[in-house]
Amino acid sequence: MSSSKRSTIIVEHLRKQQMWESISKGKRLDGRGLNEVRPIEIEVGLIKKANGSARVKLGNTEVVAGVKVETGEPFEGLENKGALILSAEVLPTASPYIEPGPPDEETVELARVVDRGIRESEMLDLSKLVLISGEIVYVIFVDCSVINVDGNLFDATSYAVVSALLDSKLPVFEIRDRKVVDTGEKQNPPITTLPVSITAVRIGDSIMLDPTAEEEACMDSRITITTNSDHNFAAIQKGSTGAFTVEQLKRAATTARIKGEEIRVKITELTKFGE
Repeated sequence: MSSSKRSTIIVEHLRKQQMWESISKGKRLDGRGLNEVRPIEIEVGLIKKANGSARVKLGNTEVVAGVKVETGEPFEGLENKGALILSAEVLPTASPYIEPGPPDEETVELARVVDRGIRESEMLDLSKLVLISGEIVYVIFVDCSVINVDGNLFDATSYAVVSALLDSKLPVFEIRDRKVVDTGEKQNPPITTLPVSITAVRIGDSIMLDPTAEEEACMDSRITITTNSDHNFAAIQKGSTGAFTVEQLKRAATTARIKGEEIRVKITELTKFGE
């Protein structure tokens, strides 16, 4: 083993020891409390050619989401609903550990967890996005690009998707002679609720929100809980191999409701939704 690699391993071990000691005292290395979320910044409308867009910074983690609206066939079994398709990619420049190429398992999981939270909350009333039942519907694509990785991609990406959808304007399509015609007019998307995901990790006996990359490297387990505007649970996804006790899960669920509402208010303010 080279001396430089040996030094890196020693530094990482010492850093983890420092983290565990700090967490045992109720504080984290960045000074936050266990239930404290990093500062959130949201900018909307930055991609002019998109139907909606948003850039979200959660601490140093940064994600851009863009919305594109087209028409197409509905999904099988969902003939009376429009289609929502979400994809995610982590740019090679976002982290020294990301390599160019097809999405890896973690990126696929990221897209699926975010998609499930948005879809199961029924943020969009997809039944209102049907032009010809069973044949032609609105298809809403949301593409997410992770610009910088510093932990908790799940929440940062979810906030970016929600913000981009809130910013979006859908083209008004009409059917004439069984053909789709773009009228040139715009309409608001059929928003029914604002889903907010909260991710918590367990390190030892401590549960903390919004983990940094360093904290994720030390976590025993992870859980992402999405609530809607009525504070009802829309989706829950566990990650990593470790477990949570029933009491820890109850505490995480209660915190997700409380923090979810705080962030929901912030997203509404920063996107100027409803103004």
